[in-house]
Amino acid sequence: MYKIIGGDKKEYGPASADELRHWVTEGRLSGQSLIQAEGSNEWKPLASFAEFADAVRVQTGPSVLGGPIAPPVSAEAWSAQILARPAELQIGRCLAQSGKLLKENFGLLFSAAFLVWLISLSEFIPLIGFVYKVLAGVFYGGLYLIVLNRIRGKPASAGEVFAGFNQGFAQLLLAGFVTLVLGTIGLLFCFVPGIYLLIAWAFSVPLVADKRLEFWSAMELSRKVVTRVWFEVFGLVLVAFLPVVLVSIISVIMLCKTLFAAIHEILASGQPDVGRIIGMITNVFKVSFPLTLLVKFVFLLNLPFALGALMYAYENLFGTRPAPNA
Repeated sequence: MYKIIGGDKKEYGPASADELRHWVTEGRLSGQSLIQAEGSNEWKPLASFAEFADAVRVQTGPSVLGGPIAPPVSAEAWSAQILARPAELQIGRCLAQSGKLLKENFGLLFSAAFLVWLISLSEFIPLIGFVYKVLAGVFYGGLYLIVLNRIRGKPASAGEVFAGFNQGFAQLLLAGFVTLVLGTIGLLFCFVPGIYLLIAWAFSVPLVADKRLEFWSAMELSRKVVTRVWFEVFGLVLVAFLPVVLVSIISVIMLCKTLFAAIHEILASGQPDVGRIIGMITNVFKVSFPLTLLVKFVFLLNLPFALGALMYAYENLFGTRPAPNA
């Protein structure tokens, strides 16, 4: 693991050797960028480390002496550049590109999604489920990076869903948990603002995972950019997760029917009956549990495609945009 001195003369890290090589390839680091190896107190030029010699030698991107020229180093400048350009999003294109990506990488994307989905089943265990809710941003940060790497033509493995535990752990945790808590509060107390915030913060975790932004900066940048194309992003999320949305609606309708029928039966019986109330609760549980599992299963099948669509939108809004005929 290494620490780096950025172009703004601030200290960043720790970051792995693979991350540094990636930043060299992108032109974010040069041979003169100062880095410090873990366990050492000495700052040295990156080119003086043998493990980065090959990366520096074949560096093709633009470089600036003194450190990276893009996030995580110059987060404010990079954010300003993103906000300065018009936001554009084509729903159909994102969906089509995701379908092609899934077809070419089905094994990888499904196995990575399955790992996160399997861990998410801990939600059925009260205390452990809460721990998962807190850590969800860390797991999804790794999952987003896998999808982004394949979109960018870079290698990836399913095990990288755990990458967030080694890099950017605290910021990913905060990005995921804070957006969940604030969005849920918004939904409970004022539905429309809650929906707005959840959609506006859709790219908070990817920005932390991919650009190493601090969680609040990522949330604000995501909100400001998405607000310009909020209805397009909302439409993309709705269509990308349409199977889950439809099954969820059907499940809620079936559960409500069961609940209303049980309540009507109790009210019609006259005096409250403890046995009937317990029976009602048992019956509702018998209906709700399989319905919840069904929604979870459909979510698993839907997740790889939906993530691909969202990450193509992310690339369009925050990355290098493809040519019009690409």
